[in-house]
Amino acid sequence: GETYVPNDVYLDHDEQQILMITGPNMAGKSALLRQTALICLMAQMGCFVPAESARIGLVDKVFTRVGASDNISSGESTFMVEMNETASIMNNVSDRSLILLDEIGRGTSTFDGVSIAWSIAEYLHDNGQVRPKTLFATHYHELNELANKFPRIKNFNVAVREVGQKVIFLRKLAPGGSQHSFGIHVAKMAGMPRSIVERADQILHQLELKSIDQSEEEGGMPRSERVRTDQISPALQLSIFETVDATAGKIKEALLDLDLNAMTPIECMMKLHELRKLVEED
Repeated sequence: GETYVPNDVYLDHDEQQILMITGPNMAGKSALLRQTALICLMAQMGCFVPAESARIGLVDKVFTRVGASDNISSGESTFMVEMNETASIMNNVSDRSLILLDEIGRGTSTFDGVSIAWSIAEYLHDNGQVRPKTLFATHYHELNELANKFPRIKNFNVAVREVGQKVIFLRKLAPGGSQHSFGIHVAKMAGMPRSIVERADQILHQLELKSIDQSEEEGGMPRSERVRTDQISPALQLSIFETVDATAGKIKEALLDLDLNAMTPIECMMKLHELRKLVEED
């Protein structure tokens, strides 16, 4: 096993109520959340706390939204379970609660997920009646902007160090936000075929260049720093927006007509089987 790396966590009601924690996959964000919850529980029991020093007030509730699982028996998707649990937290929180949120919004589209996560952070900060102490781990780097808008939200990241083509996980909580998740590096560590990893690198490069172009159009980057996408090799161009054929159009219409929130897992599987038959018959 790895040597344990201690980290300081400071939360209060007046200056540092919410920690927005970003950082790469496998860096230790979730472990930090669990560590904090366990230490708080041990302190409430009067147990020994594994720390050089600790000052922990009364905590009446510890709320967690960690992990991903569905509820097939009730016909609830992973995202629905996530939203149910998060709603329960928002409706029962108190001024002395500790809230641990791990990647809220990841089960839906990026824009929907960011919007929900952003709104939850705003609610926890601006709820006039209570100011619960919160650790908010996320891969949505857009949420780093919250620290510029809300005085009691602070950005932290779990640090890493890049050495050549390798990423070394330092497991250390540091001030400031992170802009990279190193997901492709983790896929490589997991044994993903080399061709997939290399292609993912190409696509990531293309998407980052597209983001730079959009930033300039919105006034975010000087024209002299612009990277021209017309200089990129055709092999790097994404094909996901190419014109679709008639069958793909039918599938798209069928998918748009579905009410996924009202469907059970079995109904989803049956609909998927119908769409597959449509492709096979084409």
